[in-house]
Amino acid sequence: MSRQSTHNCSNEQHQFDVLIIGTGSAGLMSALQLSPELSIALVAKDDLLEGSSFYAQGGISAVLDAHDNFNTHVADTLSTACGLADQKAVSYMVENAPAAITSLEESGVPFTKDNDDYHLTTEGGHTHRRVVHVADKTGQSIQINLLDNVKQRGNITLFEGYIAIDLLIHEEQCQGAYILNKHTNQVESFVTHKTVLATGGASKVYRYTSNPDTSTGDGIAMASRAGCRIVNMEFAQFHPTCLYHPHAKSFLISEAIRGEGGKLHLPNGQTFMQQYDERAELAPRDVVARAIDSEMKSGGFDCVYLDISFKDSDWIKEHFPTIYNKCKTFGIDITKDSIPVVPAAHYTCGGINTDLHGKTNLENLYAVGEVAHTGVHGANRMASNSLLECIVFAKSCAHDINQQTLDSVYFQSEPWDASRVAASKEKVVVSHLWDEVRSIMWNFVGIVRSDRRLNYAKHRLEQIETEVDEYYSLYLISSDLTELRNLVKTSQIIIQSALSRKESRGLHFNEDHPMQSKIAKNTII
Repeated sequence: MSRQSTHNCSNEQHQFDVLIIGTGSAGLMSALQLSPELSIALVAKDDLLEGSSFYAQGGISAVLDAHDNFNTHVADTLSTACGLADQKAVSYMVENAPAAITSLEESGVPFTKDNDDYHLTTEGGHTHRRVVHVADKTGQSIQINLLDNVKQRGNITLFEGYIAIDLLIHEEQCQGAYILNKHTNQVESFVTHKTVLATGGASKVYRYTSNPDTSTGDGIAMASRAGCRIVNMEFAQFHPTCLYHPHAKSFLISEAIRGEGGKLHLPNGQTFMQQYDERAELAPRDVVARAIDSEMKSGGFDCVYLDISFKDSDWIKEHFPTIYNKCKTFGIDITKDSIPVVPAAHYTCGGINTDLHGKTNLENLYAVGEVAHTGVHGANRMASNSLLECIVFAKSCAHDINQQTLDSVYFQSEPWDASRVAASKEKVVVSHLWDEVRSIMWNFVGIVRSDRRLNYAKHRLEQIETEVDEYYSLYLISSDLTELRNLVKTSQIIIQSALSRKESRGLHFNEDHPMQSKIAKNTII
């Protein structure tokens, strides 16, 4: 949509060889792997470090132990994915995992070691210890070190506080994006030869999420509006164990605690996971999340509890310092007390369909990280494969772009047109619809679904879409309005995908279709 006004329009047009939208691990690694001969714009819609990667506690899976092997890592991933993972993509990711760890170490990431060997832990779905980590703040360490490296590159320009609105499309090719400068509230054109979406997932569509506020499905919504294929968005992963406390904002309690023997129990101390799966606490996340959800609903509990206090207190503080310190601020000493936990939306397994190099079906557009559907997660993501996917496919994407000869002439975009809109005096509408969308998604498109609930959500979201489109056509663009528009679009894709799947598989459980079909098919929107 083209708009022009003294309040919301800038004639400024930036020109770069490559535009990367998102500064998580996928975006930063993409920028670092691109040729230093290329001019690169790296755009963050909030603070440079504010994204899901920064809060990833657990680690990165990779075959680094002599008793482990690629075939087993591939088999574990395929098993967790419930028949929907692409074996070629999984093998590619697994075989490139050791090199990904080396790249991160070369960037300064200090992985935890026992003497000279990596300290490897295990998590749900893994049959070997293969999760390398930096204590319990792996994502934070990766982000800080990658960003430090990016800042040393003279060919990379950082734009902090810039939120993408829509992709620039000309003759069925992506030529960059319209991006709102949140500092000036003006829309600027970023015209580029190649655009990489690294915007993360969409878990903010749910009321309760472990994700930061940035995870509003922006890249998925923009790509969908531009005509990209979106795959398997019904598979929203709910992390089983987020801290239950009114002021904790769904702080994530790492799966590594269960990997190290932590036990889930009810308020009366009774354990329950063995009733749901022979792997008990080490079952895949969808199984554990549904089990907790079932126990909470049947027992009328506000939460369940996760206990690791039987371990040595010094060992707990050494291995889980972030969790220990965070819980301590809320009066919970995990060396003595059980941790109150609830499930929360955590990871988007579907996304923009790509090949092994991050290419989408739209010319010049790539997608990497959680925003992409590479085929490695299928119906359920295995723990610690997410950061691995970010690094492996970011490197592959950059390599593909480096092999191409880019044009020296840039497309001349039209300035954003806001001549027929005004400043809003009805901002309460945006905040109200934000809350309503997230409540609808949590109550009707959550851990356990039904056709009736999904159809209710579908019809209400159609009404909300009409309201948002009307608001968008009348008032100047803002950050909140941009995110609301993307929340609505992404929620509709999730609902449409869920209604299309007439079975229960992996993260998608529908009471009206409880059995898994014999033939596994992707949902393409």
